[in-house]
Amino acid sequence: MHLLACTLAALLAQQAPPKPSANPAVTFHKKPKPLPAGAVTNDWKSFLGPTSNGYSTETKLAKSFPASGPPIVWEMKKGTGYSSPAISGDYLVFLHRQGGKEHVECLKMDTGERFWQFTYATSYEDRYGYNNGPRASPVINGDFVYTVGAQGQLHCLRLATGEVVWKHDLNTEFKVPQDFFGTASTPLIEGDLLVVNLGAPGGPTVAAFQKLTGKFAWGAGKEWGPSYASPIPATVHGKRRIFVFAGGDSQPPTGGLLVVDARTGAVDTTFPWRSRSYESVNASCPVIFGNSVFVSATYRTGGALLNLQPDGGHKVAWTTSEFGLHFNTPVYKDGYLYGYDGRNEPDASIACLDVKTGKAVWRETPEWNETFEVNGTKKEQALSTFRGNLIHVDGRFLALGEMGHLLWLDLSPKGYKELSRAWLFAARSTWSPPIVSRGLLYIVQHERDVVKGTQPRLICYDFRQ
Repeated sequence: MHLLACTLAALLAQQAPPKPSANPAVTFHKKPKPLPAGAVTNDWKSFLGPTSNGYSTETKLAKSFPASGPPIVWEMKKGTGYSSPAISGDYLVFLHRQGGKEHVECLKMDTGERFWQFTYATSYEDRYGYNNGPRASPVINGDFVYTVGAQGQLHCLRLATGEVVWKHDLNTEFKVPQDFFGTASTPLIEGDLLVVNLGAPGGPTVAAFQKLTGKFAWGAGKEWGPSYASPIPATVHGKRRIFVFAGGDSQPPTGGLLVVDARTGAVDTTFPWRSRSYESVNASCPVIFGNSVFVSATYRTGGALLNLQPDGGHKVAWTTSEFGLHFNTPVYKDGYLYGYDGRNEPDASIACLDVKTGKAVWRETPEWNETFEVNGTKKEQALSTFRGNLIHVDGRFLALGEMGHLLWLDLSPKGYKELSRAWLFAARSTWSPPIVSRGLLYIVQHERDVVKGTQPRLICYDFRQ
């Protein structure tokens, strides 16, 4: 009896989730302020937030911030990659690469302490000289977290412990060749399924797996390769559908939108939309409002609005050359789309698009002078957000520019108004959207700060009133 009790106690001890411990990669600065009374908070369990459209329900956030940015709570030195974190309760999960391994880090969201770390080997090398780290962001669902590496290594891990539940090597199993910039689309949890923008040659373009077992459930589409846009769920005409904007490395270049039955994988309709340039990608996620869907791409492509029909088909409402989005996903609000139009830094601008007509209501290229010091020499330079990301939170738009600028913006059909601006760091490739959860703001610095010299970091800011 005593032996049985000891064995049971040992098993229970093995299964107990680890408590957070000191993280040698983290510098802790100061505790955040208490949450204001009545503040609404939310988790950020996947790319583009709680409703997969760049909206957050958080309230009572800081109305402004100093020129250096909000107070830092903690920061973690990170390796290479372009992922953003996912947050559920106290758990923050982040994916990056150090040396020949990709690391899944599970941290305490308000201190940066580590619950666990899971690593696996990778040999990915970027064809165009960008860094070799993972691109897709983690997805948290219930007791599990799902990650996809740059080479298509798909893992389901227990959120509390990091234990591997199941895994797939997507590129090997489905013979998916390395795309322009590796595997970059964040998967989607829809009901009991995990849906992946796969792009296998000859199909499936989209694949679904049972989220608890990893068993293949269905495949959809066959003509288009993978893209960098993530699958987006929505209900149209009372039916649950998944929208996948596919199309990466192919010759001739092909790609477009698939509207897929979330339960069976049956394809309702397809819409070809892709640049004619070989070295081009579809990366901006579809935006669904009412029974319409908007897709957009750069490389002289532009945007298109489709009105979805009750029988599963679609009608093209309009196309436009005035709104071509590279990697950012526009935010829809009250009949208008807001986003960064433009392929490269010099030609990027923030535009407001009327969804009734497809016409740009206004266009703004934010610009200001920054004074800074490099090696003891003062310099002044005109800077901008260039290309960036927008999210809508606490009644306003939060913008993160690709040179590390953070802005509160008031955007409406009447125009562009800057409310507050900070330069967090002078680092290029700030391409991951900002994340807000429980009054804390998370920003990922992907490259070295050329002014202050700080290395790539995951930074947690106090964003509470």
